[in-house]
Amino acid sequence: MSAFKPAAWPRKLRSQHWFGGTSRDTIYHRGWLKNQGHPHDLFDGRPVIGILNTWSDLTPCNGHLRELAEKVKAGVWEAGGFPVEIPVFSASENTFRPTAMMFRNLAALAVEEAMRGQPIDGAVLLVGCDKTTPSLVMAAASTDLPSIVVTGGPMLNGYFRGERVGSGTHLWKFSEAVKAGEMTQEEFLEAEASMSRSSGTCNTMGTASTMASMVEALGMALSGNAAIPAVDSRRKVMAQLSGRRIVQMVKDDLKPSDIMTKKAFENAIRVNGAIGGSTNAVVHLLAMAGRVGIDLSLDDWDRLGRDIPTVVNLMPSGEYLMEEFFYAGGLPVVIKMLGEAGKLHKDALTVSGGPIWDEVKDVRNWNDDVIRPVERALTQQGGIVVLRGNLAPKGCVLKPSAASPHLMKHRGRAVVFEDIDDYKAKINDESLDIDETCVMVMKNCGPRGYPGMAEVGNMGLPPKVLRKGITDMVRISDARMSGTAYGTVLLHTSPEAARGGPLAIVRNGDFIEIDVEARRVHLDISDEEMQRRLADWRPSVEPPASGYARLYHDHVEGADTGADFDFLKGCRGAPVGRDSH
Repeated sequence: MSAFKPAAWPRKLRSQHWFGGTSRDTIYHRGWLKNQGHPHDLFDGRPVIGILNTWSDLTPCNGHLRELAEKVKAGVWEAGGFPVEIPVFSASENTFRPTAMMFRNLAALAVEEAMRGQPIDGAVLLVGCDKTTPSLVMAAASTDLPSIVVTGGPMLNGYFRGERVGSGTHLWKFSEAVKAGEMTQEEFLEAEASMSRSSGTCNTMGTASTMASMVEALGMALSGNAAIPAVDSRRKVMAQLSGRRIVQMVKDDLKPSDIMTKKAFENAIRVNGAIGGSTNAVVHLLAMAGRVGIDLSLDDWDRLGRDIPTVVNLMPSGEYLMEEFFYAGGLPVVIKMLGEAGKLHKDALTVSGGPIWDEVKDVRNWNDDVIRPVERALTQQGGIVVLRGNLAPKGCVLKPSAASPHLMKHRGRAVVFEDIDDYKAKINDESLDIDETCVMVMKNCGPRGYPGMAEVGNMGLPPKVLRKGITDMVRISDARMSGTAYGTVLLHTSPEAARGGPLAIVRNGDFIEIDVEARRVHLDISDEEMQRRLADWRPSVEPPASGYARLYHDHVEGADTGADFDFLKGCRGAPVGRDSH
């Protein structure tokens, strides 16, 4: 079991270098804060807890977090701490252009400095929308202050004409139906009202729900946090309990580096396979592991996910939504199933202070159609598949649970789009030379290319194909796709086209082979032709002139290592000074 040994208490905490004593500097810091009406005894050495809140009116998934922050504060007060709410950078996938992913690293840097430069002893990471979760966990890993995650929770189920509507998933489905002539534009607009009918994140197993599950599997959130609906009163209870818990974590000095170990990341990868989690989890967990100094790679993803059945029957892989997942027992049931199957490091430490197995060993599954037994899994080999070959020397990823079995081994003629604008200009053209046997290829949408690696990899099919009743084709790009999306889509192709990776030199008419079982993706040209084309390649993406966009372009790494910044190598996981000011 865990070897963690709590620190001695009482002891002088970091915040006392701001607030303790009678020097001019401490009176300066303490005195100004008193203008908020804080009595003197609040500065007596008790834990100061920063509630890092990603609430924003323009981050709709997180629009209810101010209310949750009040419950966190109540818990901190109850446990004898001093809560201070701190608004931090909030990047919404719904509203940020070109993509919130471009700002994940900026948010992580900003939050890290907010933690490093201010008088807090521990942090509650109040998150929800896709990039807010990894960015704040990355920051917490870099500062290594005691931290606990509280997610905002998923929306309630949507319904349209008696059919469950999954946020995102049905957006793609209905959009394709309009292009195929199976749904009118008026009906699409009518359906819009049913897609987001309460506060919260996507109600499918999209990236937000996946990342909520990942932090719980990592041990960075209290057990059961991931699935509680945003508007359920138990979400408020979870926030208040987390506020209580962080105070004790500070007293014990229980830090992210104690919790986010290699065992924890291996647990999370296996959980991702069991829930049918988003491919975005790959790039986020790689970045989070890098920040805490853990050696995690695409090979780990493929090795650990290869034999994990997908047992959670949720959209986009299955038929239910997060509300039903919670009622069935939520993530603790899945973690218990993995433990019983010998696929869990049971001794991995969590924010509770104990091993993960103690949190889940007594839970029950209340609906075995939502969380299925292994023999009725959606797919026996879920997880994230990593394919390599001359088209993706550093790898690309595919989500088998959301793909079509008949396309898992395929050879087709490439139809190439040079970038997202080229795709948009051509895809609805009836003269486009394409059919369902082709392989759609899109370039220049990776971390450096778009820039930011936008969620455009699940290219919509051309109307001429959709009208045949075809709903899936093989698609390859260096982009990401929304965790709510589905299809036989190869993503995160590395090196990306904008860096001169082999994807950049694919031409219309080339043949591409994929073999998922063999983990192979191959461009059918000779080695000599490949080298000739690569030698002739010239970049088509112009570097931005200045600002954060230029910083991002110059320093972002490839998707295969997490798309974090290269200048963070060698200093990841460096703790914030305990005794410095």
